[in-house]
Amino acid sequence: MAKPKAVPAEQVPQHIAIIMDGNGRWARARGLPRLAGHRAGTENLRRIIESCVELGVKYLTVYAFSTENWGRPEDEVKGLMGIFDEVFNRELAELHRQGARLIHIGRLDGVRKSLRDKVIKGIELTKDNDRLVLCVAFNYGGRDEIVHAIKAMLDDGISSEDVNEAVISRYLYTSGIPDPDLVIRTSGEKRTSNFLIWQAAYAEWVFSDTLWPDFGREQLEAAIEEFGRRERRYGLVLEH
Repeated sequence: MAKPKAVPAEQVPQHIAIIMDGNGRWARARGLPRLAGHRAGTENLRRIIESCVELGVKYLTVYAFSTENWGRPEDEVKGLMGIFDEVFNRELAELHRQGARLIHIGRLDGVRKSLRDKVIKGIELTKDNDRLVLCVAFNYGGRDEIVHAIKAMLDDGISSEDVNEAVISRYLYTSGIPDPDLVIRTSGEKRTSNFLIWQAAYAEWVFSDTLWPDFGREQLEAAIEEFGRRERRYGLVLEH
């Protein structure tokens, strides 16, 4: 399918990041348990990945599980880990077939071994793919990422005189990945929720009222079209 007609090809964002919010409310509205909403959300991710490939988006980052999510009820966390296990079993081959490269950002310590091994296997299997880079923010928090980066810089003996934005970026989990151009949050909530707080400093944000399991190709294109109408100034004043 062609790129959205309302957005010139050169304005389609290179990197889209998504806070996939609203699974629980989607399930509650249907009288279903919260985990049913999470399952629906993972199924929707497949459709969004396919759409991004077709639209020519080169990088897609999704917020799958935050460092704060461990504080949710134990049954929900256990269920989420089971869903992630199933998703890797079911979707990895298709992801590879589509030419997508999997990258994990966040920590894998604390994640059960079976899931950790699948993530590592997926990264290795898809490392040479270049049609789409799928960055999965799993056990991720923006503040935790910056703390991790500072500790790594100190361990490497980086002096204060040598610290600049480029050096800090090199120590983040997203090292080598361009900053997001567009960040989308679904479900109507208008918070950044500790997501890519360094990288998204000058990203355009679109807040969609659609709950994540219902956020489809139409809503994605609408967000891209909105992005195309924005004038990105990066803190400057542009002359016309």
